[in-house]
Amino acid sequence: MPSILAYDLGASSGRALLGRLNNRTIEVEEIHRFGNDPVAIGDRLQWDILRIYHDIKQGLLKAKHAGETPSSLAIDSWAVDFGFIGRNGELLGNPYHYRDRHTDGVMERTMARLTPERIFGRSGIQFLPFNTIYQLAALKEADSPLLEQAEHFLMIPDLLRYFLTGEMFSEFSNATTTQLYNPIQGGWDAELLGDIGISPALFGTVVQPGTRVGQTRASLTEELGIGTIPVYAVAEHDTGAAVAAVPALERDFAYLSCGTWSLMGTEVDRPIMGELAQELNFTNEGGVGGTFRLLKNIMGLWILQETRRTWEKEGLSFGFPELVALAEKAPAFQTFIDPDDPMFLHPGDMPSRIAKYCADTGQRAPQTPGETVRCILESLALKYRYVLELTERLSGKSFSGLHMVGGGIQNVLLCQWAANAIGKPVWAGPVEGSALGNLVVQWIAQGELSDIWEARKVIRESFPVTVYEPRDGAQWEEAYGKFRALAGIS
Repeated sequence: MPSILAYDLGASSGRALLGRLNNRTIEVEEIHRFGNDPVAIGDRLQWDILRIYHDIKQGLLKAKHAGETPSSLAIDSWAVDFGFIGRNGELLGNPYHYRDRHTDGVMERTMARLTPERIFGRSGIQFLPFNTIYQLAALKEADSPLLEQAEHFLMIPDLLRYFLTGEMFSEFSNATTTQLYNPIQGGWDAELLGDIGISPALFGTVVQPGTRVGQTRASLTEELGIGTIPVYAVAEHDTGAAVAAVPALERDFAYLSCGTWSLMGTEVDRPIMGELAQELNFTNEGGVGGTFRLLKNIMGLWILQETRRTWEKEGLSFGFPELVALAEKAPAFQTFIDPDDPMFLHPGDMPSRIAKYCADTGQRAPQTPGETVRCILESLALKYRYVLELTERLSGKSFSGLHMVGGGIQNVLLCQWAANAIGKPVWAGPVEGSALGNLVVQWIAQGELSDIWEARKVIRESFPVTVYEPRDGAQWEEAYGKFRALAGIS
């Protein structure tokens, strides 16, 4: 069986996986896993992009040592972040991390100058302080020398593909996340770029998922002693890849890509960019086959991850299964937070921030690790219900349940509580959502699968889906009312 190679890069780790399609059954083998921690230097938080590229090469070497010659490869990653290429074709500096504070206050100043109506009306993208438009505006405000020297703008997967192939392309699903792509015009929005003082000449050709965008360059194949491998652009925003892998059989479905971020929404044929979408702060990100992902970002398991890191610094070491067990034993519905409150965006002491949120809203703060984790997970589940209801309202669809994909579904307590909160079944699986979406788009491009719906059917047949039926409806209904009041959401 010929194999293909998928690189799935997350905000804390990356993986290289070999995929094989055997009689309509997908087989996936992880051959390399590596850390992807940001690096703090002075006041800046940056990505170690060259280390990531080193690990991409290690994935190629491990495939070679396993006797594999992948027939293609592709990369997916997180969104919004980018690097610049200078006049000599070399990288200018390390890309900033989207949680870096150089964007503090920039979104508000940009919105005041350009108006939210203009920005949303031209991009259809949710207002988030780390969006690419505000990162670029921050560099402009700071008179960054990067802007003087830059010749090309490349997002993270684009940049890594350039290292591999020497070719520069921008991919559709990731380009839409910048809040600088106009989905109506079908390209970069020169007017918005001009509004923030950035040259449109930096921005190159946007290609659709499934486009072949080069092959491994000769210097790389010589260095590693491997053959030439075709390189494809897939849905390179990892959420776009995860949505491509949702094993839905019905055309109208709701999804939750669950990990560091939780991203909930539905798939639509064209962007929904009216006043209600702007008011509800939804986003229209590109998908596979010319579709759009109508969705909303939710802070996700980041809060739990940072909480665990804080406790580790204090000498308290907990594994995630242990934390989930402690949460299950803690009393129910004691305290709630709005996971999307800005105080939870940046790295830091999450338990103290949760305590402050509780003090500000007249609640008793969690007293134990179990109570803290229960507060986080219950609040996430209740926020899922709120966003699901908004998705139905905005799309005009009614969903019979919720598809959950991604690494977060290994938290069975969160899956069950999500079902309890929404009062509908949750279908959890597959865990490898983004990687599978990466793989199936390569197979579609090569003619091994006919389209995304055949791919979803094959995924459904290849990987188990766990069904969580809702429980304790009256208690969760009461908790939902209390959560909405405390979070100040209507």
